[in-house]
Amino acid sequence: MIRLFDIFFSLAGLIIGAPILLVLLVLAWFDGGMPLFRQERVGRNQKLFTLVKFRTMPPNTASVATHLADISAVTKLGRFLRRTKLDELPQLWNVLKGEMSLVGPRPCLFSQHELIVERDLLGVFAALPGITGLAQINEIDMSTPKLLAQVDARMLQDLGVRKYFAYLIKTVTGAGRGDRIRESCR
Repeated sequence: MIRLFDIFFSLAGLIIGAPILLVLLVLAWFDGGMPLFRQERVGRNQKLFTLVKFRTMPPNTASVATHLADISAVTKLGRFLRRTKLDELPQLWNVLKGEMSLVGPRPCLFSQHELIVERDLLGVFAALPGITGLAQINEIDMSTPKLLAQVDARMLQDLGVRKYFAYLIKTVTGAGRGDRIRESCR
């Protein structure tokens, strides 16, 4: 049932959001070149897939987890996209393709070994990764791997249609601040 909701809402989001996506593509192009960012992430059953997001940092920025990135690396448009979570919109394509769900544990980088081990121990990789979930609306990010894995596992144990919609509504209405980034070291 949740997969049907994922297909319907991701397709609807891509169609209805097409004008917004187009405007953001153009703005992002002028903000820093290539507007889309592609990155290998760990998905269901630890299978790698290519996640698509709006680029919020210059193309030559090192590929690290958000909590390890420096805020000075984020463009002005990127700050807006992250704060409003609009940088996540292209992931609707990942959802439509069946690589992600709208609700699930955020997909991690293959280099985040501690998080991968913790999630593996708790069976989190049995589910599709998601754009949002319990951890995101409670501002728990990848800087606390053990806690994140525990919250992800708890979410998956209780995830049904009602909670699926509750997490989506809370995300759309502003719960969680988006990915945290280190303040500049300057």
